[in-house]
Amino acid sequence: MIETQKNGIIIKGISGFYYVESENTVYECKARGIFRKEGITPLAGDRVKISIGANGKGWVEEIAPRTSYLERPPVANVDRIYIVVSAADPSPSPIVIDRLTAIAEDKEIEPVIVFNKTDLANVDEYIEIYKKAGFDTYTVCCSTGEGVDALRDTLVNKINVFAGNSGVGKSSLLNLICPEFDLKTGEISQKLGRGRHTTRHVELLKLSNGGYVADTPGFASIDMEKQWIYKENLQFAFREFKDYIGECKFTSCSHTGEKGCAIGDAVEKGIISKSRHQNYITLYREMEEIKDWERNKE
Repeated sequence: MIETQKNGIIIKGISGFYYVESENTVYECKARGIFRKEGITPLAGDRVKISIGANGKGWVEEIAPRTSYLERPPVANVDRIYIVVSAADPSPSPIVIDRLTAIAEDKEIEPVIVFNKTDLANVDEYIEIYKKAGFDTYTVCCSTGEGVDALRDTLVNKINVFAGNSGVGKSSLLNLICPEFDLKTGEISQKLGRGRHTTRHVELLKLSNGGYVADTPGFASIDMEKQWIYKENLQFAFREFKDYIGECKFTSCSHTGEKGCAIGDAVEKGIISKSRHQNYITLYREMEEIKDWERNKE
């Protein structure tokens, strides 16, 4: 059988079938057995080489080295994580924001914070905190469309993940960014005070500007320990700590309240946000509870 070799990107995988976009065409492929033998699972976002048979079906032959990947949800080569936060209904949760920014930083993925539903409440306080920490922040309002065009322009030629609590408006926002996606939006559960997930698998959706976006169900609810950030590495996942790491009185400083802590001093001086530092301590304590055997079992 004559086969054609092509390069492409996996846009979704379902039940052992991988849908690969190459030259504006999507091919249904299966993975060669060598990947299973080597314990490699192809992911949405993987850059791959495929072979296409005369019947138009294909095989994934090679997977290029990944620049980044997330385990839960599974997606590879992510350039940016857009952390969508609702100004109200539900209210902003700084611990969720800081948990997600830490995961992104640890994975060497650029976090961007997007405040949605800004017609319902003022978010200047939060914007000040995260701009001070060095993050790009955007405000949008899905009901009016305000800020959507500016946000869309930042997605060019990148693989972008949208994350956040249920009910913050991720799907509604993606519908505005590219209406042809026509993603199903979940109604807010008044009883539970949160939304219901409507997306069941990770799928890259292509924008006309060459970028990709993925709506990721349940991302905010991931336990941080499942991303395996060791407590010793957590300090590096808070970018505003960078200038102070190594300046503490004791080399073993955990930055959770020790005397002579340079980061603690910066917090007292107002250079580093108190809420960010407090959430760092909360996450650090969580990391302390994770045993080595739990980290190594997967």
